[in-house]
Amino acid sequence: MATPIPLPKLGNTVESVIVLRWLKQVGDPVRSGESLIEVETDKAAMEVESPTDGVLLAQLCQEGDEVPVMVNIAVVGAAGEDISAYTTQPSATDAPVGVPTMDMPVAAADAKNDVPTIPATTTRTNGAPAGATFISPRARNLAERKGLDPVGIAGTGPEGRVIERDVQAALQTQPKLTPLAKSMVEKGGFVPPEGATGRVTTKDLTPPAAALTPSPSPTGSGGTDSVETIPLKGARKVIAARMLESLQTTAQLTLNASADARALQAFRKRLKASPAEMGLQGVTINDLVLFAVARTLPRFPDLNALFTGDAVHRYGAVHLGVAVDTPRGLLVPVVRNADGRSLKGLAEETHRLAEAAQAGKILPDEMNGGTFSVTNLGAFGIESFTPVLNPPQVAILGVSNIQLKPIEVDDKPQLIPHIGLSLTINHQVVDGAPGARFLQALAKAIASIDLLVAG
Repeated sequence: MATPIPLPKLGNTVESVIVLRWLKQVGDPVRSGESLIEVETDKAAMEVESPTDGVLLAQLCQEGDEVPVMVNIAVVGAAGEDISAYTTQPSATDAPVGVPTMDMPVAAADAKNDVPTIPATTTRTNGAPAGATFISPRARNLAERKGLDPVGIAGTGPEGRVIERDVQAALQTQPKLTPLAKSMVEKGGFVPPEGATGRVTTKDLTPPAAALTPSPSPTGSGGTDSVETIPLKGARKVIAARMLESLQTTAQLTLNASADARALQAFRKRLKASPAEMGLQGVTINDLVLFAVARTLPRFPDLNALFTGDAVHRYGAVHLGVAVDTPRGLLVPVVRNADGRSLKGLAEETHRLAEAAQAGKILPDEMNGGTFSVTNLGAFGIESFTPVLNPPQVAILGVSNIQLKPIEVDDKPQLIPHIGLSLTINHQVVDGAPGARFLQALAKAIASIDLLVAG
């Protein structure tokens, strides 16, 4: 029996995903536990597995679609099975699983969806208002996603209704614009060639009458600059929104300090040379700094807190967010109960989360619940910077590179390696003095990191 496969809940905060690619094609055999599709949440990319054996009979969503959780994305069953009950019912591009829908005239669409009324091209005699184009929900959504006006499309469904295959047929006759060409048509007034059915690039477009003469390229070759238009979506879109929101809704103050890094470097050298069976050779400078932060922060509850607008929530345990550079942008997985972990345990969990984030396999729930964050740009040679808060957290520590700093010792100047520390606080709820005291205590912990680990 054919089985519809719904998009499962992928975390407590995930409401919808973007389809990245299908890993199985229609007709492919599928086993229970095999990955069907790769999707992207606002925080991570992951694969959705089939819960049953069979053959992939239908894909109910396409690459690039935004799909709500708990709606059907595929049908798996025996080869040749009738799946019309699923392909004509609500799917990922229509309504949630189990919610029946009726053929919906565009003119009578739900007002809250802001669907424009489309003039009549067909009529119907079942009591619906004249002057409405009847189109199935799936066909209407497909047309909207592709920017196709359904007016004038000949419907082949019951009583002339426009169904999905009609929209697909109409799309086949449309010119296939490259992303840049499409952007130029939509925003710049450029016009694609009439009757074109193949691939249309920017060279095929007719410029608007008022278009300016292209400026010469910097190379002086007489050509024009190329422009790549990249839609803002997925993790990058979320990062952009949250960074702007952070700066607009919080009073951010950054304090800069440094810590004597001699003990840090010496201890790291000893760990690297330790026996392999101890499992400490992979501990990094960053892991040691994270350990110092986790052990110091409980003494400063004002910084290990969340601010929700009308209350400050102080946490006893340190749930440490660790910024990770990934191909999809900056992600911040959370090491739970970091203050209770050993150095080895903290390093192993940090590395596991970082590898999962970089591979796009991290779970959304592994990036929620942080109470304090650390971001390290020392590997890039950065001497100091201003880390941006990750609301509702009230503090974030930026870690810079290690560099020689002149320090007076016994009335004589000496060059001693120091690691840069930058603490950004939300000055709405954290004053400068508590932030400065935390930096002072953290610097002392780093300067005696071997004793801190031994304790």
